[in-house]
Amino acid sequence: MIISKANRKLIYEYIFSEGVMVAKKDFNAPSHPVVPVRNLEVIKAMQSLNSKGYVRTQFSWQHFYYTLTDEGIEYLRAYLNLPAEIVPATFKKPIKAQTSRLGGRGERDGDFRRDRDEYRRRNDASKEGATGEFKPEFRGGYGRAARD
Repeated sequence: MIISKANRKLIYEYIFSEGVMVAKKDFNAPSHPVVPVRNLEVIKAMQSLNSKGYVRTQFSWQHFYYTLTDEGIEYLRAYLNLPAEIVPATFKKPIKAQTSRLGGRGERDGDFRRDRDEYRRRNDASKEGATGEFKPEFRGGYGRAARD
């Protein structure tokens, strides 16, 4: 399939910046949801990169999932004339956000576990069951007439 150089560059720039791409298996879709080109062009460009070993393809639930390989990163870096300092988003380490003690797990996993254990101990001590005089009776099913 012939894909214009501008569209191919848009596709390659997106997959290089993110490191991954998803395309629905809909060959007649007018455009891809993220990249402003036809969905068929995205699928065929990724199919071409897959045949060269630059991306890995996974298909599930009518969607193609493409992941860049190390060779693909080098190829796209040369194709797009990018310096070695620029890497896909999948290679960047996430920045841990400071969370407040009120909003969630705390700053460390140890705080979360300590809080969870403290909560369980507090609730285990205050558990109340049925009183000693409670004795349920089971007389058959609901709505059945008693046979004597």
